[in-house]
Amino acid sequence: MTVQTVGPDLAKDVFQVHGISENGRVIFNRAIKRAKLLAFFERLPPCLVGMEACGSSHHWGR
Repeated sequence: MTVQTVGPDLAKDVFQVHGISENGRVIFNRAIKRAKLLAFFERLPPCLVGMEACGSSHHWGR
């Protein structure tokens, strides 16, 4: 299955990341430490990422 949409819950040290497929099926739901978050997203295929609108979302969006 291919990840279509990813929703990270932004936090200070551990991020909860939820990924779903095109038909809405859950592919993963895991906690990822800050140091490993960028590497995690680098391994994903291009997809939609939805973030909450807060101060740290602007940092991660860049």
